[in-house]
Amino acid sequence: MITARPKVLRALLARYAEACARILEDDTTARRLRLGEIARTLCAVTETHDIQEAIAAADRVLAEARSDAARCRRDKNQGQGSESLVA
Repeated sequence: MITARPKVLRALLARYAEACARILEDDTTARRLRLGEIARTLCAVTETHDIQEAIAAADRVLAEARSDAARCRRDKNQGQGSESLVA
């Protein structure tokens, strides 16, 4: 499975949220079509068939990316305080 980059997923989720908000302001056919396009893109990128599944999958990928970033920072900080015994 190909996993989308977190930056791409964040941008798609933001576009989806914005499209949802615009429909709440004024429900037009054009806005519904735009929301559908974004939902299909998010589903394609997350390899899901339903927008709710796509959002959940994106959330999982983003949570994992945050966890990986935190682990890298922690490992880096632990390595800075230690001295090498190799001359």
